[in-house]
Amino acid sequence: MTVTDTELVRQGSDRTTEYALQVSDLRKSFGGVAAVNGATFGIEKGTITGLIGPNGAGKSTVVNLISGSITPDSGSVKLNGEDITGLEPHEIGRKGLIRTFQISREYPEMTVLENLIVSAKDNPGEKLFNVMFRPKLGKRRDAELVQKALETLLTFGLYPLRNEYAANLSGGQKRLLELSRAVMAEPTVLLLDEPMAGVNPALIEKLGEHIVELNQKFGTTFVLVEHNLEIVEKICSEVVVVALGATLAVGTMAELRKNKAVVDAYLGGDVHERVGS
Repeated sequence: MTVTDTELVRQGSDRTTEYALQVSDLRKSFGGVAAVNGATFGIEKGTITGLIGPNGAGKSTVVNLISGSITPDSGSVKLNGEDITGLEPHEIGRKGLIRTFQISREYPEMTVLENLIVSAKDNPGEKLFNVMFRPKLGKRRDAELVQKALETLLTFGLYPLRNEYAANLSGGQKRLLELSRAVMAEPTVLLLDEPMAGVNPALIEKLGEHIVELNQKFGTTFVLVEHNLEIVEKICSEVVVVALGATLAVGTMAELRKNKAVVDAYLGGDVHERVGS
């Protein structure tokens, strides 16, 4: 299915859809060259949705526009029905959308456990008012955060490394740490920016399982920006294809493999080769 510039798409359904994220006619140019040219799609609440496209398709710019790293020339982004267009990344984060990056950005001088604690949502121990006037609240909440952090580390298999400095972790362990930190922030929407890049196949499988588990356990909405189409097909209920800065198609991977425009965008058959027919 090919998407027009102005419609939000839910393929094969006429039901009312509750969106966690709505992207409407986003446009952004650099030096007169359009990087994003009318991208439009909706991410249903509680789903795991893939965002794919060939190199140079505009995916990274779309992600930057959604997360507030750059401001669109026009168009809008809504999070749970609230317009967040043009807000700063930290403001968007407070409203419930957290983005992880292609390159893990842990705090290398902190331990694994400390990385999780400082990433927690509304950490009162860091707020001056609580430090000065409500220290017991901060201490009680800090104890709760430590417990939650330890439980999260158990979930991701990082508990044995809790006292290890983050700088000493392997690349795959840093991916797990990045996902663990994101969970501590309690997002409603988690935007994963190529989490499988540079990760060995066994860990890709584990990361995929963790994403599905978190989605089922907490109802977190995931947007998976990923080149690994095999994992996209395995865990995503729906996939958005971006090409030339616009939304090319929306559907399941099985549907997209039959879409000529999508196949052509992937150089005439790469989709079939990478996912299988």
